[in-house]
Amino acid sequence: MKKLISIVIVLVCFSSLVSAQTASGKAAAKKQRGGTSPRRVIKSDKTPQGSGVLSQAIVAGELVFTSGQIGIDPKTGKMVEGGFAPQAEQVLRNLAAVLEAAGSDMSHVLKTTVFLADMDDFNAMNEIYRRHFKEDPPARSTVQVARLPRNARIEIEAIALVKKN
Repeated sequence: MKKLISIVIVLVCFSSLVSAQTASGKAAAKKQRGGTSPRRVIKSDKTPQGSGVLSQAIVAGELVFTSGQIGIDPKTGKMVEGGFAPQAEQVLRNLAAVLEAAGSDMSHVLKTTVFLADMDDFNAMNEIYRRHFKEDPPARSTVQVARLPRNARIEIEAIALVKKN
């Protein structure tokens, strides 16, 4: 019986020690992340306003995560006319504006994902994309999707670094 009581006492002490270390570790991790809010929401009036159920971008640490941008003119709130090329140009202008609002720019983009309504627009997209990412373009995935918001022909999202001051 004494042996069993000794084992229970050891287990209780060990459990208390582990619990205290875990709580201390969580507090240190929270402090290291920058307090209670490890992310910053980006809102800019220089880009099309979303539906209210998404953020234009989120900054977390040194990274910017943008929402997908489509070819909406932020001044009119309407899709630009003229087909694929004008939409693609507007998408990249919108993306640049979101990145600027987040403290970044196109030269700091690490990765993009391009969504095309029609993969036949791939070559045209590459020509336009190349003008906006002149040197050392970011990693990229390009996929064809069944449909994009507002019947857009292209949407692009990005992950970028925040510029150092």
